Amino acid sequence: MSSRREFLHRGLALAATLSLPPARFWSLSTPLLSKSDADLLDELCASSFRYFWEAADPYTGLVKDRSNADGLDPRTVGSIAATGFGLTALCIAAENRYEKRSKIEERVLRTLKYFHDRALQEHGFFYHFLDIHTGERLWNSEVSSIDTALLLCGIITYREYFTDERIRRLAGDIYRRVDFRWMLNGAQTLSHGWRPETGFIKFRWDSYAEHMMLYLLAIGSPDFAIPPESWSAWKRPVYDFFGESYISAQAPLFIHQYAHAWVDFRDRHDRFADYFQNSLKATRSHLKFCVTLADQFPKYSEQLWGITASDSAHGYVVWGGPPSMGPIDGTVVPAAAAGSLPFLPGECLAVLHHIRQQYGGRCWKRYGPVDAFNPNNTWTNPDVIGINVGISMLMAANLRSQFVWKAFMKAPEIKAAMQQVGFKMG
Repeated sequence: MSSRREFLHRGLALAATLSLPPARFWSLSTPLLSKSDADLLDELCASSFRYFWEAADPYTGLVKDRSNADGLDPRTVGSIAATGFGLTALCIAAENRYEKRSKIEERVLRTLKYFHDRALQEHGFFYHFLDIHTGERLWNSEVSSIDTALLLCGIITYREYFTDERIRRLAGDIYRRVDFRWMLNGAQTLSHGWRPETGFIKFRWDSYAEHMMLYLLAIGSPDFAIPPESWSAWKRPVYDFFGESYISAQAPLFIHQYAHAWVDFRDRHDRFADYFQNSLKATRSHLKFCVTLADQFPKYSEQLWGITASDSAHGYVVWGGPPSMGPIDGTVVPAAAAGSLPFLPGECLAVLHHIRQQYGGRCWKRYGPVDAFNPNNTWTNPDVIGINVGISMLMAANLRSQFVWKAFMKAPEIKAAMQQVGFKMG
């Protein structure tokens, strides 16, 4: 126990002496990027799009949960969360001409028709895991509230970006029929989901997590809106680490990223927090936490840090910190830094440049960075995971041009919901 305590004290002392560069914080304008920064972001977006184009069934639009990082993968397990990121990826691709716009619009229409007419659903919510070709429910998965929200964010981005009236009508119909009141199941907070065999899942979105977009979608729903008071009903525990005080949970870093991929929280606050600044503080705290582990894992540094839910040498792990969670073994997850690009641009870009330059042959494949790798040994994940590819691509696009924010925030339902729950500018 004494050696563990000494290790902790050494780590805290190291964190206290860190001379991190000032955060390149930005308000409503894009920060200045060097040519190498801009080129790296473009490469990240283009390779990520390649995943969402190739790892999706062209007729259902369902995107694989994961794939081999070099492509040519026979697995057919699809995820509606990965599909939500993938729908947004198509918009980014159309804007940047990564593929012909006509082909992208054709894929968009097929995807919307599939979810409108054929996809398995309950009260408008969709099952978490489906076969990408047949749409069959897999792994006895739940009708998921959070994963349906991620899917809806992609669908709404479609609706606001493309001008085709067929796209706009189908997307609007899919959103309107989601019965958020049903998912409350008689309480103020939303359930995690429902299974036909057992009914509603007992866990609720009742404390800070990645769910802010779920509540805004529910409060802004045209036909099944839940009360604005539900926004205040979930807890917001405050954590203090490394000189940072912020709302958080004992959960991976992605909880501070996902809602921000679509919802532009910059220069806005409710009576509880400025959530953009909150995620900035959480990211800075995570960076310092990783650097304190350098005594144990020498490759961790200000240029190489980041742990969020990912694969490991021993399977999928929900890990991160602070506080430390999971069997941390020196693995680096590129999506931790890539998914935080808008919060700490300089620090996160430094990580991606370092990985590209020092580990590119090993860790940068057809679809961009592998999901995870351990720089302290030879372990390299052969896969990429759709949601980690997705958060990396969307945040890169937001840092580069605010693209996703600009498209998604046109949605009148989101504007109305933010007004109803008390968001103010400044």
